[in-house]
Amino acid sequence: MAGIGASESMRLSGYIADVESGMFFQGKISIKGGKIEKIERCEVENPQYILPGLVDSHVHIESSMLTPSEFARVAVRNGVVAVVADPHEIANVMGVEGVRFMMDNADQAKLKFYWGVPSCVPAAPFDISGAILGASEVGELLSDPRATHLGEMMNFPGVVSNDPEVLAKIEKAKQLDKPVDGHAPGLAGEDLKKYVASGISTDHEAIDICEAEEKLHLGMKILIREGSAAKNFENLYPLVNQYPSQVMFCTDDCHPDDLLKGTINLLVKRGVKKGLDFFNLIKAASINPVKHYNLGVGQLRVGEPADFIVVDNPDDFNIRQTYINGEQVYSSEEDIVLPTVKVNPINNFKAKQINTKSLEVVAKGGKKIRVMEVIDKEIYTKLLEVELTVADGKVVPDLDKDILKIVVVNRYEPTLPVVGFVKGTGITYGAICSSVAHDSHNIIAIGADDSSLVEVINEIIEAKGGIGVHNGKATEIFPLPIAGIMSTEIAEAAAAAYEYLQEKAKRLGTTLTAPFMIMAFLALIVIPELKIAAGGLFDVTKFQPVDLFV
Repeated sequence: MAGIGASESMRLSGYIADVESGMFFQGKISIKGGKIEKIERCEVENPQYILPGLVDSHVHIESSMLTPSEFARVAVRNGVVAVVADPHEIANVMGVEGVRFMMDNADQAKLKFYWGVPSCVPAAPFDISGAILGASEVGELLSDPRATHLGEMMNFPGVVSNDPEVLAKIEKAKQLDKPVDGHAPGLAGEDLKKYVASGISTDHEAIDICEAEEKLHLGMKILIREGSAAKNFENLYPLVNQYPSQVMFCTDDCHPDDLLKGTINLLVKRGVKKGLDFFNLIKAASINPVKHYNLGVGQLRVGEPADFIVVDNPDDFNIRQTYINGEQVYSSEEDIVLPTVKVNPINNFKAKQINTKSLEVVAKGGKKIRVMEVIDKEIYTKLLEVELTVADGKVVPDLDKDILKIVVVNRYEPTLPVVGFVKGTGITYGAICSSVAHDSHNIIAIGADDSSLVEVINEIIEAKGGIGVHNGKATEIFPLPIAGIMSTEIAEAAAAAYEYLQEKAKRLGTTLTAPFMIMAFLALIVIPELKIAAGGLFDVTKFQPVDLFV
């Protein structure tokens, strides 16, 4: 059965949310031409509840491994009517061409996409990516009417040190009166004040109340993140009642299996169970991002776009219907499914296959090496100094201490792999690999032995992108032909393939909740403490490259 079209007139009755006054009232909504024509108070028999549609205030669509149009097909089931998207993943691979690809594909979807222009491509000067977006390219993209803001400014040292290129990008956004998103994990004191004073107005990296409140008191908006890897809701949810006008919800990075389970709608459900004020939750999930980013999303008011959801009741918050511009794009009871959109993949992949010789680490100087320790459900790592284990003059993994090799291969030009060591994955044999490695998306792999690492890395290189598992005997991969980070499959197929490989990874012994997602962030050299990139190891706290040997 087809949904109600945007050009048709319709009426819908139920308990209507007045979010600002914090109440429901019985009434009827009249819709015409995609907008709310009239809202009338009257007694109703239908007990359903009508609320503003949900908004994901910060998301990288590429992390779902889906195209924007395919992402949209799932998002509407979760009651999401709009997303504030930052395409810096594909920008690091394909530059301006990649950003345009995302925007153009999204234009074919019903979901409302609002685009941030990537501000840090690459994430930091030390990183090696497939493209560079300077102030000129950023200015060009910001002039596109589909661009609503400057994407997260991850290079916070550049802001604090008055890097002219960084400040030029911020200035271009200011000139166009477009907000600037932040990314400042652990930044505090005078450096944070300078960062905020530059014009940066949001942050989604706070992991505890203390960090969040310091930023809030300086005027920043805090985006409470609950993605596949970083999960901060449990620590930060009290902010919803304490700062109801300064908090938003976001997923940031969400893999396809989690997307199918729910996103912003699940945070509302959890908030209700925590005893949070329901209307404060709706402000965070809908109203606040619309106001902050000046989005063209209706808020259940006469004359505005008819973007809203119908739920069974505020306590259970099960999505029954989703409407965008007056068009019913989802119904839990009727067969309303958004169409798929065909896509021609684009890519940038020049890596050559490797051998075990290239992964050898000759022992030299000192008795300790720098090791990154991973933390489950966090994208932070710890920097450890560990006594090295040597065999035949080579530094080797120590499985008894859960210390394995981690490898990054430059996918944009043939070079020798970078080899480091990682603790905390729990892998006891075999190897996992991915061409999804934030933000430059070089190839990253973790393994118990060099042979397994070489096997799975070479399979990913042969496919020109994907995720893979080698179990010591055979390799299985899920290809990602779009820029090496996205699939051409529908969401259900992508989620099934991802879940299958994640289960295969867990059979290797890993105790990580989302091993591929955690591994992807081990290459992000703007999140403390120790990370690894195609250029080598990087101490994020000191913001400088470091040697493997102490």
